[in-house]
Amino acid sequence: MSIISHIDGHVAALQINRPESKNALTLEMYRHMADALNAHAADDAVRVVVIHGQPEMFCAGNDLHDFLNSPPDLANSPVVDFLYALRDFPKPLIMAVNGVAVGIGVTMLLHADFVVVGDSARLQLPFINLALCPEGSSSLTLVQNAGYLKAAEKLMFGEFFTAEEAVQIGVATHIMPAKEVDSYAFHRAKQLAEKSPQALRETKRLLKAHNADLLRQVMDEEIVAFSRLMGGAHAREAMTAFFEKRKPIFE
Repeated sequence: MSIISHIDGHVAALQINRPESKNALTLEMYRHMADALNAHAADDAVRVVVIHGQPEMFCAGNDLHDFLNSPPDLANSPVVDFLYALRDFPKPLIMAVNGVAVGIGVTMLLHADFVVVGDSARLQLPFINLALCPEGSSSLTLVQNAGYLKAAEKLMFGEFFTAEEAVQIGVATHIMPAKEVDSYAFHRAKQLAEKSPQALRETKRLLKAHNADLLRQVMDEEIVAFSRLMGGAHAREAMTAFFEKRKPIFE
């Protein structure tokens, strides 16, 4: 199964498990994660959720073949459902990142409450390289966390950055040796699960309340812009060039 779900006590885990494709996300995987997050949000027995991958790979972003065939739209899209589920998740959300995190593999971190990255992790926001724009409210959250200039650098150049810089610009909370990332993430999750669930939810609500309406507005604006660009000639040329291992030519 490409998404493995399990619950241990009051901690639920979602593992991205498609190593043969570098944990690239398909529409089916988005649907599974959206449904799982919504179910965990409604389940009083679940107090904390952890999302993690494998030791060598967190998430390589979207499966481009899948994405080209079914670009995200405002209606009935598992991608959009997942983004909404992340954005509105009312309980503590922890993410554990090892190896490479690309695209949505980074923007989802901006909706977490605690992010552990391995010391050898490499992260990238490559939307510009595919002739696309930011998604997942990252044009807002990255500016808020990192400041405009750093956010512009990451989103306009689309280059890899290190675990150390991820912490510096507010994408991650803590760096650990790679082999300790998952165990530390689950350790912190269990600590949170021992606290009052009502107080945790209220704390998260208050932390996000002042930004909630703007976050929804920006996410929807990005979805519209992303969908428009996905249907354009430049995105198709960029993705064709990616598969053909050449530089794209934009006219």
